Amino acid sequence: MQATQPPVLPPSDAPSPADPGFKLPEESASPQDSLPRTLPDTASRPVEVMPVDPHTLPVADTSDRDLAIGGIVFLILISVYFFVRGAYVHHLVRKRVAPSSAGNAGWLLFVGLGFLSAAAVLAIINASRFLTFAVTGPLVVVGVVALVASLFIGRR
Repeated sequence: MQATQPPVLPPSDAPSPADPGFKLPEESASPQDSLPRTLPDTASRPVEVMPVDPHTLPVADTSDRDLAIGGIVFLILISVYFFVRGAYVHHLVRKRVAPSSAGNAGWLLFVGLGFLSAAAVLAIINASRFLTFAVTGPLVVVGVVALVASLFIGRR
């Protein structure tokens, strides 16, 4: 019988053929050792804080993606309001309101909801740009007037 000898291992400091050469970094005594040794010019100067006037800030730009999403949401709301208009007209006709008055009330309901949802969608898309009295005010006023007129015309 022949005795088998154990394989000879290379010394631990010599790289093995399969060793990629990666070694963990040695631990430093303190975290300051890993910081750069030089400081920038501005490190010793005090920090200067400038007051910001909100009226001088640029208006946030609305991306095309936000406008497209808002347009799609608005079209979905308008299509839902069209079916709501039909249901409202049918409800008024069943309450013995004249069909022409019920139709007018339904269209005023559609217009009122459309204007209010346009104001809401514009305000959600970019509040700093569209949530102003010049843009949102007329939309809300026309929407509320149309809804009130729809209720009064539907009572006849």
